Formats: sequence, C-alpha cells, structure tokens
Amino acid sequence: MAEWLDNSFFALISLIVFLGMMVFFGVPKIIGKMLDGKIAQIETDIAEAKRLREEAAALLVEYEHKRVAAEQEAEGIITAAREEATRFTAEAQASLADLVARRTRSVEDKIAQAEAQAVAEVRARSADIAIEAARAVLSDEMGKQGGKVVDAAIADVGNRLN
Repeated sequence: MAEWLDNSFFALISLIVFLGMMVFFGVPKIIGKMLDGKIAQIETDIAEAKRLREEAAALLVEYEHKRVAAEQEAEGIITAAREEATRFTAEAQASLADLVARRTRSVEDKIAQAEAQAVAEVRARSADIAIEAARAVLSDEMGKQGGKVVDAAIADVGNRLN
C-alpha cells in the first residue's frame, strides 16, 4: 500500500485540489473574461488601425490631387509670367524703336533747321557784301562821273515830263 502513497500521489491530489479551488473561485471565468477583454481590445485596435489606414489612404489621394492641382497652377503661373515677359519685352522694344525714331527725326529736323539757318545767314551775308561792294563801286563811279550822271538824269526827267 505504500507504493501508491508516494509523493506522486500526493502531488496528484494537490493538483486536483488546486484545480478544484480554481474552479470554485471562478478563476477560469476571470481568465476567460481577461482573454475576451484582450481579444476585444485587439479587435478594437485592428478596427482603429483599419480606420486610420483608410483615412491615411484618403488623405494621400486628397493630397495627391492637391499636389497635381498645385503643379498645374504653378505651370499656369509660369506660362502666364513667360507670356507677360514676352509681351513686356515686345512693348519695350517697340517703345525703344519709337523713341529712337523720334529722337532721330528730332535730330534730323534740328540739322535741317541749322542748315537752312546757315544758308540764310550765308545769303544774307553775301547780300550785305554785294550791297557794300556795289555801294563802293557806285561811290567811286559817282565820284568820277557824278556830275554827268546827275545832269543826264535831270535832262531825262525833263524830257519825260514834256
């Protein structure tokens, strides 16, 4: 009889008593509730992770659309700026050409005016010199033949009056 009453038997009885006490105090229910709570928490975390992933995917799509729209807007701004720069360049070139043409005409007009004034001054001076020369010649001739010319002029006036 002693053989079956060895330490293994007492260990078995202790284990059965221990398991019985665990069942009596509701440890399996507590462990089940803890595991159910943990499972529920994991399911909640998974659902939250899925929701966050879906939100992130939606935000990614939204930001991708915004990026594409921003790139298109930037391209439009660049194109408009290039067109405006081209237009400003053309206007500046036209304005510069007009300014050069006006200045050229102004300078040409001033040159023509100066030429005309120089020609008029030369003619006036030539006329003055010619008058002075004629006066000098007539004075010399009148001095030499002054009386004869006056007498001939008086006679001619007399003949014409008669």
